[in-house]
Amino acid sequence: MRSSRLLSILLLLQTRRQLTARELADELEVSLRTIYRDVEALAAAGVPVYADQGRAGGYRLVEGYRTRLTGLTEQEAAALFLVGMPGAAAALGLTAETSAAELKLLAALAPDQRDRAGRLKNRFHLDLPAWYQDAEDSPHLSAVADAVLHDRRVKVRYRRWEAPREVERTLEPYGLVLKNGSWYVVAATPGGLRTYRVSNILELTATDEEFERAADFNLVRFWQEHLEGFDKTRFTAEAVVKVSPRLAAKMYDVSYPALVKAVTAATPEADGSVTVTIPIESVANAAASLSRFGDAIEVLRPAELRAELRDLGTKLRDLYS
Repeated sequence: MRSSRLLSILLLLQTRRQLTARELADELEVSLRTIYRDVEALAAAGVPVYADQGRAGGYRLVEGYRTRLTGLTEQEAAALFLVGMPGAAAALGLTAETSAAELKLLAALAPDQRDRAGRLKNRFHLDLPAWYQDAEDSPHLSAVADAVLHDRRVKVRYRRWEAPREVERTLEPYGLVLKNGSWYVVAATPGGLRTYRVSNILELTATDEEFERAADFNLVRFWQEHLEGFDKTRFTAEAVVKVSPRLAAKMYDVSYPALVKAVTAATPEADGSVTVTIPIESVANAAASLSRFGDAIEVLRPAELRAELRDLGTKLRDLYS
């Protein structure tokens, strides 16, 4: 147990450059006294670790010191292959680097571990784009990724939904997120942190201007909060709909999350139909989304949505009559 903790301290200092005793204790979930003893043990074993004094101080390794020891267990090495995303690496322009890292990882494993890792790689595959959709073409993705890695500002011409459709922005890119085949960049702007769809960047000019990112920024936490906030602003109203027995019995094959969630949680009527309340973005959006179910769904309320669907049906009838 202690040897694993000593290795963790060594790798933490190697990757993060400097950490206080308190930060190490919190990371490893041990006491400060334990950290003091472990650091002394590392120094006694010949690891060049020392402490900077003062408010901005902490433990660090002598500049240039690197250990070749990775400490990967069999399960950790295998997990790297399970979570590998060659498609994403290729989109970011990191295919060669990913292949080189994979070769180095394989070389570090024992023969039996190498065989197991190879089997996992060939038996599990992650395909991110949704059915019936191709991954988006994002020609400026590699430039955005480079700016993210080096904390450099970029100037972009961006296409958005509202008028004016095309705008110019100077972004301080904090991170990239791949969701359902689409890349999004989280960037700091004069108005705060914003999210931009990379495929909507029409032009990009890289700069040598470096920026200082907020020390407390956490990409995973920000993205989760962004999604929660997006849903709250996206759904502005509700609709009451009656789902036919034949559609209610096929919810497993329906790609309408809000409807599926509501129907599966409801109690069917005697005839198998289900009446539920679902959130909607707008009357026009809901009409377009619900019309694809034909007569398998009847909107009961609001009256505006019923009228929108009636008008849509009349236009289709006139078009094809």
